Amino acid sequence: MTAIIVLSLFAGGSSPAQQSPHERHSQAGSVPLEILQRPVTLRTGIGELHEKVSTHSPEAQSFYDQGIAYVHSYVWMEAARSFHQALRLDPNLAMAYLGLTDAFIGLQDVATASATLERAKALEKGLSDRERAWLSIREGELQFAEDKPNGYVAYRKSINDALKANPNDPWLWIQRGLADEASPFTHGQAGGVDALAFYKTALALAPGNLAAHHYCAHAYENMGRSKDALEESALYARMAPAIPHAHHMHGHALMRTGRTEEAITEFLKTKELEENYYRSEKIPARYDWHHAHNLTLLAMSYQSLGQMKSAEALFHEAFSSPAYTDFLDYNRKCWPEFLLSRRRYQESLVAARELTNSTWPLARLAGHTLAGQALLGAGSVAEAKEELTLAERETERLPARAVAALPYPTTLRTDILLQEKNTSEGEPLATDVAKSVLAMPGPDAWMAAVFELESMAQSARNAGDWDLAGFLAQQMILHNLNYAGGHFAYGLAAEHSGKSSDARQAFATAEKLWGKADRDLPELEQIHKQLAALR
Repeated sequence: MTAIIVLSLFAGGSSPAQQSPHERHSQAGSVPLEILQRPVTLRTGIGELHEKVSTHSPEAQSFYDQGIAYVHSYVWMEAARSFHQALRLDPNLAMAYLGLTDAFIGLQDVATASATLERAKALEKGLSDRERAWLSIREGELQFAEDKPNGYVAYRKSINDALKANPNDPWLWIQRGLADEASPFTHGQAGGVDALAFYKTALALAPGNLAAHHYCAHAYENMGRSKDALEESALYARMAPAIPHAHHMHGHALMRTGRTEEAITEFLKTKELEENYYRSEKIPARYDWHHAHNLTLLAMSYQSLGQMKSAEALFHEAFSSPAYTDFLDYNRKCWPEFLLSRRRYQESLVAARELTNSTWPLARLAGHTLAGQALLGAGSVAEAKEELTLAERETERLPARAVAALPYPTTLRTDILLQEKNTSEGEPLATDVAKSVLAMPGPDAWMAAVFELESMAQSARNAGDWDLAGFLAQQMILHNLNYAGGHFAYGLAAEHSGKSSDARQAFATAEKLWGKADRDLPELEQIHKQLAALR
């Protein structure tokens, strides 16, 4: 989210969105081992990283280094291929098996990660003291990933013990930063101020370490330090120009600072690199978690500019990508959400129904909620209530923390209450949802928040609750001053309240910000009519 909203949001002592302790990993091995074991050559442009390991083969060392470069840029498949290549050159390279453990955790294939850890253990006699420390660290990390009792404690202790023995090892400080997160699956994407301090320590010991710069960018982003995130992400992209996530990461930061068109350029570069890779390596895009994630943020960027045709094609492409984890399936909700925002209720209902058939309760929760909103938009209140009941049943299968943080199914409950003119209950719920949406961490959530608020404001207008619609519009503007939709929504509310001057100013601002929108964008046509009437 990561794609990553859900990973960072749901972490905390147990795997996200689980029904049972290990349901999250029920799709283990979704990427065929045949792909992960294919021979690979040494690559350029992926960033230079080095960690000395016990091998007499310089080539094995080079492929190991390539593996860690890929791991720290979330290119899990190529990381696995590189570690396997190192093992072909030196079958006794235990650290390559530990690298595979890390890569398979990234792929959320905990069963195979456990198997590679056992292979490393079998070679323990040939390990240096430092490498034995890494064996202990990976074992603790795997216990954490498996939700074993005291797994997190063991993981942190193994790192701290290693740091006591070797406080000048930058890789240990980087791992300490990763361990500051509440889940091993976020892998640097959910760090904050404490993790940042560890990454900075690593950089003091190893200036120019690509992994540390990458994770610093994520930490700055999560802390709201947009300027610092922009600088770090730009550096990361320069250091690893052939890595899709490096450009995607820089797109995050550009988007957050209002430089949407530049962000689009970076997301398009990411898309180009990925698609060239799939063609050249003959690997289906569905096995790359990052692809749908990038398509979604690219689509949101176009949507924010009012370029709905481009956004629609990308949202649909991302929705059509098969998902092999809970959070990837959950994030497919962006397509029915987009259709709802365009008032295409029947199409949204069809897409939402597909989500209700998901393997995972998280996606089913989103599906039932969105199906209910589509039905409500089409005037079927009774059927919308049925979907609400089904959505509420899905919440029983999810961790309480997840349910409390998500807007589902409360948005549907709120819409129904407002439609029935029960504002005394509906308005406080809407306010709570708005606060929750705005508080969600990460760049994906930051961008998605404005569209969620926009949907809520539209529902409030449909129900005739113009005070709530105006409040939500103001929240949109405060959240992202550069989004035309917020000013448009405020203009509608201001005009309804008789505030002609405010409405005129808001519509004019929206018109300017939508200066590169689709020519036939309905909102622009409405703005032109409203401005003509207000003159």
